[in-house]
Amino acid sequence: MLATQLKYDLIMFSRELFYLIFSIVVPPVTYVFLGHLVGENTFAGGLSYAQTYTPSFILLITFSVVFFAFGFDQVMNRSTGVEKRISISPVPVRTLLLSNIIKSIIITSFGFLLINMIGVFVFEITLEPLMFLGSYGFFILLNAVLLVISSAIYSLFKEMKTALIFSILIFQVVMFTGDFSIPVSQMPDFIQIVAKANPMYHMNHLFIDVWNQQLVFDGQTYISIAIVLAVFIASLVIIRFNRKTA
Repeated sequence: MLATQLKYDLIMFSRELFYLIFSIVVPPVTYVFLGHLVGENTFAGGLSYAQTYTPSFILLITFSVVFFAFGFDQVMNRSTGVEKRISISPVPVRTLLLSNIIKSIIITSFGFLLINMIGVFVFEITLEPLMFLGSYGFFILLNAVLLVISSAIYSLFKEMKTALIFSILIFQVVMFTGDFSIPVSQMPDFIQIVAKANPMYHMNHLFIDVWNQQLVFDGQTYISIAIVLAVFIASLVIIRFNRKTA
């Protein structure tokens, strides 16, 4: 039953042009375009463009898939009445949820491999087995965190149109304040302040450090972990509260 539902969910994702553009097309194209624009520059920690932005765009794909294909899907099902029909169907709700989670992990893992392959063939990065496995393990952990955060945020929406506007806006905010495009350090002070409160900014920098095997447990690392953990715990509280009031 789970395998059948998973196959159905993956087919439905492949037919959604909106999801494909924002999650599978835009990040890789931006990754290549930005690389040709600033590829010769050196970034924080003496890292090259590929060393900095390969993990960044992997995380951007993960964010896009989890927020659009997982979180927004929940609102769409809720507003169109699909959720009610599911509740009286013979397919257990847990099976549907598990299928959605596995679907997201499969698609984001494809994004992980896609960006890495582009990095190898376009920017000539070298993938070491231990580094690759370690970064993939951390990537799965970030997946879990984003799934919880996405579920909590989209549980607050009842209307699909409102959730869609929010999704498009949050994608732009994350793109510019998460250090996925122009370095935040080069932006105005007020944007830097917003960025430091953005958990995606901290996840991004943690992932960059892990991917380049440069993770050091200093003050900044603890701040990043604390912010991500605080948002994660708050999301769990929201999800639990919504389940009680449902």
